[in-house]
Amino acid sequence: MSTETSLSCSDQTSHAMGSRPRLALIAGPTASGKSDLAVRLALTEQAAGRAAVVINADSAQVYADLAVLSARPSAEDMQGVPHRLFGAWDGAQACSAADWAQAARAEIDAAHAAGALPILVGGTGLYIRTLLDGIAPIPAIDPAVRTAVRALPVEQAHAALAREDPDRAAALHPADTTRVARALEVVRSTGHPLAHWQARREGGIGHAVTLRPLVLLPDRAWLYARCDLRFARMWEGGAVAEVAALLARRLDPDLPVMRAIGVPETAAFLRGESDAESAILAGQQATRRYAKRQFTWARHQFPGEWPCGAHENYLDRDRLASLFQI
Repeated sequence: MSTETSLSCSDQTSHAMGSRPRLALIAGPTASGKSDLAVRLALTEQAAGRAAVVINADSAQVYADLAVLSARPSAEDMQGVPHRLFGAWDGAQACSAADWAQAARAEIDAAHAAGALPILVGGTGLYIRTLLDGIAPIPAIDPAVRTAVRALPVEQAHAALAREDPDRAAALHPADTTRVARALEVVRSTGHPLAHWQARREGGIGHAVTLRPLVLLPDRAWLYARCDLRFARMWEGGAVAEVAALLARRLDPDLPVMRAIGVPETAAFLRGESDAESAILAGQQATRRYAKRQFTWARHQFPGEWPCGAHENYLDRDRLASLFQI
Protein backbone atom coordinates (compact mmCIF):
# COMPACT_ATOMS: atom_id res chain seq x y z
CA MET A 1 0.00 0.00 0.00
CA SER A 2 1.01 3.62 -0.33
CA THR A 3 3.26 5.09 2.32
CA GLU A 4 1.40 8.40 2.18
CA THR A 5 -1.17 9.34 4.79
CA SER A 6 -4.12 11.08 3.16
CA LEU A 7 -6.37 13.23 5.33
CA SER A 8 -10.01 13.69 4.42
CA CYS A 9 -10.96 16.45 6.82
CA SER A 10 -10.74 20.08 7.67
CA ASP A 11 -8.06 21.53 9.93
CA GLN A 12 -10.55 21.42 12.82
CA THR A 13 -10.22 25.02 13.87
CA SER A 14 -13.14 24.44 16.22
CA HIS A 15 -10.89 22.15 18.26
CA ALA A 16 -7.86 24.43 18.29
CA MET A 17 -8.71 26.35 21.42
CA GLY A 18 -5.60 26.23 23.55
CA SER A 19 -7.47 27.12 26.71
CA ARG A 20 -8.75 23.56 26.94
CA PRO A 21 -6.46 20.65 27.87
CA ARG A 22 -5.20 18.53 25.00
CA LEU A 23 -6.45 15.04 24.17
CA ALA A 24 -5.13 12.93 21.29
CA LEU A 25 -7.12 10.03 19.89
CA ILE A 26 -5.98 7.26 17.55
CA ALA A 27 -8.87 5.02 16.49
CA GLY A 28 -9.52 2.44 13.80
CA PRO A 29 -10.02 -1.26 13.18
CA THR A 30 -8.03 -4.03 14.79
CA ALA A 31 -4.52 -4.65 13.41
CA SER A 32 -4.38 -1.22 11.73
CA GLY A 33 -1.30 -0.08 13.66
CA LYS A 34 -2.93 2.11 16.30
CA SER A 35 -0.82 0.98 19.25
CA ASP A 36 2.46 1.50 17.43
CA LEU A 37 1.39 4.94 16.27
CA ALA A 38 0.33 5.90 19.80
CA VAL A 39 3.75 4.99 21.17
CA ARG A 40 5.47 6.90 18.38
CA LEU A 41 3.37 9.95 19.16
CA ALA A 42 4.23 9.66 22.86
CA LEU A 43 7.94 9.40 22.02
CA THR A 44 7.59 12.44 19.77
CA GLU A 45 6.11 14.35 22.69
CA GLN A 46 8.95 13.20 24.94
CA ALA A 47 11.54 14.29 22.36
CA ALA A 48 9.97 17.75 22.51
CA GLY A 49 10.31 17.82 26.28
CA ARG A 50 6.67 17.00 27.02
CA ALA A 51 5.20 13.99 28.84
CA ALA A 52 2.58 11.65 27.38
CA VAL A 53 0.55 8.65 28.52
CA VAL A 54 -1.29 6.08 26.38
CA ILE A 55 -4.80 5.15 27.54
CA ASN A 56 -6.51 2.02 26.24
CA ALA A 57 -9.87 2.30 24.47
CA ASP A 58 -10.19 -1.32 23.34
CA SER A 59 -12.88 -3.51 24.90
CA ALA A 60 -10.75 -6.69 24.78
CA GLN A 61 -7.49 -5.16 25.97
CA VAL A 62 -9.14 -4.03 29.21
CA TYR A 63 -9.21 -7.65 30.43
CA ALA A 64 -6.26 -9.09 32.31
CA ASP A 65 -7.11 -12.55 30.97
CA LEU A 66 -6.58 -11.62 27.31
CA ALA A 67 -2.99 -10.45 26.96
CA VAL A 68 -2.38 -12.61 23.88
CA LEU A 69 -5.72 -12.68 22.08
CA SER A 70 -6.27 -8.95 22.50
CA ALA A 71 -2.75 -8.19 21.18
CA ARG A 72 -2.10 -6.17 24.33
CA PRO A 73 1.18 -4.23 23.98
CA SER A 74 4.13 -5.89 25.68
CA ALA A 75 6.64 -4.03 27.81
CA GLU A 76 8.93 -3.98 24.79
CA ASP A 77 6.14 -2.54 22.62
CA MET A 78 5.50 0.21 25.18
CA GLN A 79 9.12 1.45 24.95
CA GLY A 80 8.95 2.94 28.43
CA VAL A 81 5.83 5.01 27.68
CA PRO A 82 3.25 4.84 30.51
CA HIS A 83 0.18 2.81 29.49
CA ARG A 84 -3.11 2.87 31.39
CA LEU A 85 -6.28 0.67 31.47
CA PHE A 86 -4.57 -2.26 29.75
CA GLY A 87 -5.52 -5.45 31.60
CA ALA A 88 -7.26 -3.38 34.27
CA TRP A 89 -10.39 -5.56 34.58
CA ASP A 90 -10.61 -9.14 35.74
CA GLY A 91 -12.52 -11.27 33.24
CA ALA A 92 -15.16 -12.12 35.84
CA GLN A 93 -16.28 -8.47 35.81
CA ALA A 94 -17.87 -7.10 32.65
CA CYS A 95 -16.54 -3.70 31.63
CA SER A 96 -19.36 -1.62 30.14
CA ALA A 97 -18.86 1.50 28.08
CA ALA A 98 -19.94 3.54 31.10
CA ASP A 99 -17.47 1.70 33.35
CA TRP A 100 -14.62 2.30 30.95
CA ALA A 101 -15.54 5.95 30.35
CA GLN A 102 -15.49 6.65 34.09
CA ALA A 103 -12.04 5.09 34.43
CA ALA A 104 -10.78 6.86 31.30
CA ARG A 105 -11.95 10.24 32.58
CA ALA A 106 -9.95 9.66 35.76
CA GLU A 107 -6.82 8.73 33.78
CA ILE A 108 -7.19 11.73 31.47
CA ASP A 109 -7.63 14.05 34.46
CA ALA A 110 -4.52 12.55 36.08
CA ALA A 111 -2.50 13.02 32.89
CA HIS A 112 -3.59 16.63 32.58
CA ALA A 113 -2.78 17.27 36.24
CA ALA A 114 0.73 15.92 35.60
CA GLY A 115 1.16 18.07 32.50
CA ALA A 116 1.11 15.04 30.18
CA LEU A 117 -0.69 14.52 26.88
CA PRO A 118 -3.25 11.69 27.20
CA ILE A 119 -3.36 9.59 24.03
CA LEU A 120 -6.49 7.46 23.68
CA VAL A 121 -5.91 4.42 21.48
CA GLY A 122 -8.40 1.75 20.53
CA GLY A 123 -11.05 0.56 18.16
CA THR A 124 -14.11 0.33 20.40
CA GLY A 125 -16.24 3.11 18.99
CA LEU A 126 -18.91 2.84 21.67
CA TYR A 127 -16.30 3.41 24.37
CA ILE A 128 -14.96 6.48 22.59
CA ARG A 129 -18.33 8.07 21.85
CA THR A 130 -19.52 7.41 25.42
CA LEU A 131 -16.45 9.19 26.79
CA LEU A 132 -16.74 12.18 24.45
CA ASP A 133 -20.51 12.54 24.14
CA GLY A 134 -21.71 11.06 27.42
CA ILE A 135 -24.27 8.34 27.98
CA ALA A 136 -28.03 8.38 28.19
CA PRO A 137 -29.25 8.35 31.80
CA ILE A 138 -30.97 5.17 32.90
CA PRO A 139 -34.43 6.09 34.22
CA ALA A 140 -35.64 4.51 37.43
CA ILE A 141 -38.33 1.90 36.85
CA ASP A 142 -41.21 1.50 39.28
CA PRO A 143 -40.96 -2.09 40.57
CA ALA A 144 -44.74 -2.50 40.38
CA VAL A 145 -44.71 -1.37 36.76
CA ARG A 146 -41.89 -3.76 35.93
CA THR A 147 -43.72 -6.67 37.52
CA ALA A 148 -46.94 -5.88 35.67
CA VAL A 149 -45.23 -5.40 32.32
CA ARG A 150 -43.11 -8.54 32.59
CA ALA A 151 -46.25 -10.56 33.37
CA LEU A 152 -47.85 -9.59 30.05
CA PRO A 153 -47.63 -11.92 27.04
CA VAL A 154 -45.39 -10.28 24.46
CA GLU A 155 -48.23 -9.71 22.00
CA GLN A 156 -50.21 -7.80 24.64
CA ALA A 157 -47.13 -5.83 25.67
CA HIS A 158 -46.44 -4.87 22.06
CA ALA A 159 -50.07 -3.79 21.54
CA ALA A 160 -49.85 -1.61 24.66
CA LEU A 161 -46.55 -0.15 23.46
CA ALA A 162 -48.15 0.68 20.10
CA ARG A 163 -50.66 2.84 21.98
CA GLU A 164 -48.24 4.44 24.45
CA ASP A 165 -45.06 4.72 22.37
CA PRO A 166 -46.00 4.05 18.75
CA ASP A 167 -42.61 5.06 17.32
CA ARG A 168 -40.75 2.54 19.47
CA ALA A 169 -43.35 -0.17 18.80
CA ALA A 170 -42.93 0.32 15.07
CA ALA A 171 -39.16 -0.05 15.38
CA LEU A 172 -39.30 -3.31 17.36
CA HIS A 173 -40.18 -6.83 16.28
CA PRO A 174 -43.49 -7.76 17.96
CA ALA A 175 -41.88 -10.92 19.38
CA ASP A 176 -38.85 -9.16 20.90
CA THR A 177 -39.86 -9.81 24.49
CA THR A 178 -36.96 -8.04 26.20
CA ARG A 179 -36.93 -4.81 24.20
CA VAL A 180 -40.72 -4.49 24.06
CA ALA A 181 -40.96 -4.89 27.83
CA ARG A 182 -38.12 -2.43 28.41
CA ALA A 183 -39.72 0.26 26.25
CA LEU A 184 -43.13 -0.20 27.82
CA GLU A 185 -41.88 -0.09 31.42
CA VAL A 186 -39.88 3.07 30.66
CA VAL A 187 -42.82 5.00 29.23
CA ARG A 188 -45.12 3.84 32.02
CA SER A 189 -42.64 4.63 34.81
CA THR A 190 -41.40 7.99 33.55
CA GLY A 191 -44.12 9.36 31.32
CA HIS A 192 -41.57 9.71 28.52
CA PRO A 193 -40.78 7.34 25.66
CA LEU A 194 -37.42 5.58 25.52
CA ALA A 195 -36.29 7.88 22.69
CA HIS A 196 -36.57 10.85 25.07
CA TRP A 197 -33.98 9.28 27.37
CA GLN A 198 -31.73 8.02 24.58
CA ALA A 199 -31.50 11.53 23.15
CA ARG A 200 -30.03 12.84 26.40
CA ARG A 201 -26.35 12.53 27.17
CA GLU A 202 -24.56 13.05 30.47
CA GLY A 203 -20.92 12.96 31.51
CA GLY A 204 -19.22 13.53 28.15
CA ILE A 205 -15.87 15.38 28.07
CA GLY A 206 -15.79 16.38 24.40
CA HIS A 207 -16.71 19.97 25.18
CA ALA A 208 -14.00 20.29 27.81
CA VAL A 209 -10.93 19.19 25.83
CA THR A 210 -9.04 20.22 22.73
CA LEU A 211 -9.41 17.03 20.76
CA ARG A 212 -7.07 15.96 17.98
CA PRO A 213 -8.28 12.65 16.52
CA LEU A 214 -6.94 10.42 13.77
CA VAL A 215 -8.87 7.43 12.43
CA LEU A 216 -6.76 4.80 10.68
CA LEU A 217 -8.62 3.25 7.74
CA PRO A 218 -6.01 1.29 5.79
CA ASP A 219 -6.48 -0.69 2.60
CA ARG A 220 -8.78 -3.58 3.45
CA ALA A 221 -6.82 -6.29 1.64
CA TRP A 222 -3.69 -5.23 3.54
CA LEU A 223 -5.61 -5.13 6.81
CA TYR A 224 -7.23 -8.54 6.36
CA ALA A 225 -3.88 -10.13 5.52
CA ARG A 226 -2.46 -8.53 8.65
CA CYS A 227 -5.40 -9.89 10.71
CA ASP A 228 -4.73 -13.41 9.42
CA LEU A 229 -1.02 -13.23 10.15
CA ARG A 230 -1.55 -11.79 13.60
CA PHE A 231 -4.04 -14.47 14.64
CA ALA A 232 -1.69 -17.21 13.45
CA ARG A 233 1.07 -15.67 15.56
CA MET A 234 -1.28 -15.42 18.54
CA TRP A 235 -1.99 -19.12 18.22
CA GLU A 236 1.71 -19.87 18.22
CA GLY A 237 2.39 -17.33 20.97
CA GLY A 238 0.21 -18.59 23.79
CA ALA A 239 -3.45 -18.16 22.79
CA VAL A 240 -4.29 -21.81 23.48
CA ALA A 241 -2.83 -21.72 26.99
CA GLU A 242 -4.53 -18.39 27.62
CA VAL A 243 -7.97 -19.75 26.72
CA ALA A 244 -7.33 -22.97 28.66
CA ALA A 245 -6.67 -20.87 31.77
CA LEU A 246 -9.81 -18.85 31.08
CA LEU A 247 -11.95 -21.98 30.72
CA ALA A 248 -10.55 -23.34 33.95
CA ARG A 249 -12.12 -20.40 35.76
CA ARG A 250 -15.61 -21.61 34.71
CA LEU A 251 -16.85 -18.09 34.11
CA ASP A 252 -20.30 -17.23 32.81
CA PRO A 253 -20.14 -17.89 29.05
CA ASP A 254 -22.09 -14.68 28.41
CA LEU A 255 -19.36 -12.48 29.91
CA PRO A 256 -17.59 -10.28 27.34
CA VAL A 257 -14.23 -11.92 28.05
CA MET A 258 -15.67 -15.30 27.01
CA ARG A 259 -17.06 -13.88 23.76
CA ALA A 260 -13.94 -11.96 22.75
CA ILE A 261 -12.55 -12.59 19.28
CA GLY A 262 -10.60 -15.83 19.28
CA VAL A 263 -11.87 -17.20 22.59
CA PRO A 264 -14.84 -19.25 21.26
CA GLU A 265 -12.76 -20.55 18.36
CA THR A 266 -9.88 -21.61 20.59
CA ALA A 267 -12.26 -23.06 23.17
CA ALA A 268 -13.80 -25.25 20.47
CA PHE A 269 -10.34 -26.65 19.73
CA LEU A 270 -9.69 -27.33 23.42
CA ARG A 271 -13.02 -29.18 23.71
CA GLY A 272 -12.05 -31.36 20.75
CA GLU A 273 -14.74 -29.89 18.50
CA SER A 274 -12.25 -28.76 15.84
CA ASP A 275 -8.65 -29.33 14.88
CA ALA A 276 -5.99 -26.64 15.11
CA GLU A 277 -6.15 -25.68 11.45
CA SER A 278 -9.92 -25.23 11.54
CA ALA A 279 -9.72 -23.24 14.77
CA ILE A 280 -7.08 -20.91 13.33
CA LEU A 281 -9.12 -20.36 10.16
CA ALA A 282 -12.23 -19.66 12.26
CA GLY A 283 -10.32 -17.20 14.44
CA GLN A 284 -8.93 -15.44 11.39
CA GLN A 285 -12.38 -15.16 9.86
CA ALA A 286 -13.84 -13.79 13.11
CA THR A 287 -11.06 -11.21 13.25
CA ARG A 288 -11.67 -10.08 9.67
CA ARG A 289 -15.39 -9.77 10.33
CA TYR A 290 -14.70 -7.70 13.42
CA ALA A 291 -12.38 -5.43 11.45
CA LYS A 292 -15.10 -4.97 8.84
CA ARG A 293 -17.63 -3.97 11.52
CA GLN A 294 -15.12 -1.50 12.94
CA PHE A 295 -14.63 0.00 9.47
CA THR A 296 -18.38 0.49 9.16
CA TRP A 297 -18.62 2.06 12.62
CA ALA A 298 -15.74 4.43 11.93
CA ARG A 299 -17.24 5.64 8.67
CA HIS A 300 -20.78 6.13 9.95
CA GLN A 301 -20.54 6.83 13.69
CA PHE A 302 -17.43 9.00 14.09
CA PRO A 303 -17.85 12.68 13.12
CA GLY A 304 -17.29 13.26 9.42
CA GLU A 305 -14.74 16.02 10.05
CA TRP A 306 -12.36 13.72 11.91
CA PRO A 307 -9.15 13.05 9.95
CA CYS A 308 -8.97 9.64 8.33
CA GLY A 309 -5.68 8.25 7.11
CA ALA A 310 -3.88 5.13 5.99
CA HIS A 311 -1.42 3.49 8.32
CA GLU A 312 2.09 3.51 6.99
CA ASN A 313 5.46 2.64 8.41
CA TYR A 314 7.57 5.63 7.54
CA LEU A 315 6.16 8.65 9.34
CA ASP A 316 9.03 10.68 10.67
CA ARG A 317 8.60 12.46 13.96
CA ASP A 318 8.00 15.86 12.38
CA ARG A 319 5.24 14.47 10.17
CA LEU A 320 3.70 12.61 13.10
CA ALA A 321 3.76 15.69 15.31
CA SER A 322 2.11 17.75 12.57
CA LEU A 323 -0.86 15.37 12.40
CA PHE A 324 -1.58 15.93 16.09
CA GLN A 325 -0.43 19.54 16.44
CA ILE A 326 -2.74 21.53 18.68
